[in-house]
Amino acid sequence: MTIKLMAAATLLFAVTQAGVVLAQSSTPAFQNNTSEASRQAGNNQASAELFYMLQQLQGDLRRLQGEVEEQRHLLERLEQQGRDRYIDLDQRILKLTAAQAQAAASAAPASATPAPAAVQAKDYRQPSAEESKAYNSIVDLIRNQKKYDQAITQIYEFLDTYPEGDLTVNAYYWLGEVYLVKPQLEQAKQAFSIVATRFADHRKAADSTYKLGVTLDRLGEKEEASRRMQTVVKNYPDSSAARLAQSYLDGQSSGG
Repeated sequence: MTIKLMAAATLLFAVTQAGVVLAQSSTPAFQNNTSEASRQAGNNQASAELFYMLQQLQGDLRRLQGEVEEQRHLLERLEQQGRDRYIDLDQRILKLTAAQAQAAASAAPASATPAPAAVQAKDYRQPSAEESKAYNSIVDLIRNQKKYDQAITQIYEFLDTYPEGDLTVNAYYWLGEVYLVKPQLEQAKQAFSIVATRFADHRKAADSTYKLGVTLDRLGEKEEASRRMQTVVKNYPDSSAARLAQSYLDGQSSGG
């Protein structure tokens, strides 16, 4: 867009200079009145064409300037949306963590035996037909259409409309996946953390914990990444994520 604008401005300047030269050029005297009239007519036509070209170039410049301004506003809006969503994710984590801590505190006196190492999946609220349709639309945007920004918007709408359901957890997982692809690693870290900590008994927890480890590794948080991978191996030993996590840990121990 900037190159087009500069090219149009350069052409406008060149044509304008040509008009000045044309206007300032001296004309030899003609003894024949017919030749003089022809010359004047030619000059008038050239001036008219030059004026028309100037008008067109000025119009192109205004249009390009408008497009540049529109793109600037679009970028500002996308940046603001990104900041708002980051804050929204942060608030969700705080709320879910507080709820989890409260539940753990209330359950502690009643628990006399330690919990088993492996986490057992539990049943979550099953989705309605409309909820499944909305979720499948999101997955299609991600897997087939690769429209990640649109998918992110629809995921947030889905989470607000259908909280605490089976597909809600899946939606948080896909949110992490999309952010990981973009890549917006801090947002991916937050999304995977929600599943890994708040929904540790969901079937997506193993994959989310592993992807959280991957995200932490990319962020340079190697020790925390290793701890997450160990959690996958310990708590979800029969999952495919556990095998991937073990491969990661083996690579770390061998200096890979």
